[in-house]
Amino acid sequence: MLLKDAQIGRTYRVEAIDLPFQLERRLEALGMTKETPLSILNRKGKGILIVKLRGTRFALGYHITKNITVKEGGGDEQQ
Repeated sequence: MLLKDAQIGRTYRVEAIDLPFQLERRLEALGMTKETPLSILNRKGKGILIVKLRGTRFALGYHITKNITVKEGGGDEQQ
């Protein structure tokens, strides 16, 4: 499933990131790597999400969330 379709309050694991090279590397530098758990804290319109990733909150726009594939179930990520 795509990150843009994720539901508030659930935890997901990143499967794949399909973004331009520099943006993908920037997200990896911030800690968004394969199998990283992330929690959905809030939605702000069409595909705009506030997520918690490795203890830090991030706002991600639609053009980013539509290119990240996730699977449900993150395990140990706390809100």
